[in-house]
Amino acid sequence: MPQTPAPPPEGESLGALVAEATTHISTLIRSEIELAKAEVRFDAKRVGTAGGLFAAAAFMAHLCLILGSFTIAYALVALGLWQWLAFLIVTVFYLVVSTLLVFIGYRRLKGLSGMKRTTRTLRDLKDIANVDGKAPAVQPHGAPGPESLPTAGQVGIHRVPLDSASSASGPKSVGDGT
Repeated sequence: MPQTPAPPPEGESLGALVAEATTHISTLIRSEIELAKAEVRFDAKRVGTAGGLFAAAAFMAHLCLILGSFTIAYALVALGLWQWLAFLIVTVFYLVVSTLLVFIGYRRLKGLSGMKRTTRTLRDLKDIANVDGKAPAVQPHGAPGPESLPTAGQVGIHRVPLDSASSASGPKSVGDGT
C-alpha cells in the first residue's frame, strides 16, 4: 500500500518550507565560515606569538655564542697563548665550521632533481594535446594512429602497446580462405 506524504505542519506550503530550509542552510553555512575565520585568527595570533618567542630565543642564543667565544678565547689566554692568537684561533674555528656548513648546504642543493618527472609529464601532455589544430602526436588508447597511450597495467611511457598492423600479421582466422 503506497504511503501518502504527510501534510506540511501547521498548514505551511511546501514552497514556504523549502524557503525556510534554504534560509537555515545559508545561515548555517555563514556561521561555519565565521567560525573558521575566528579559528584562523586565533591560530594566526598563536603562530605570531610563537614566532616572536623563537626570534627572541635565537637572539639570546646568538648573544650566548658571542659570550662563549670570548670565554674560550680568554681561556686560551689563561693557558699562556697571546691574546691575539687566542682570538684568531676562535675566529678560524668559526670560519671552518661555517665553511663546512656552506659546503654541506651546497651539496644538498646540488642533489635536487629539478622536477624532472613533472617536466616530462607536462611535455607528454603537450604532445597529447591538440594545440595547433593538427592531429595530436600521441593518440588516446584505442584511437586510430601510430601510437597510443599506455594502458593502466603498463608502467612507463617507454612501453608501446601493439598496434593493429603487428597483430594482423599474427595467426590467421579460420574463415579468411587460406
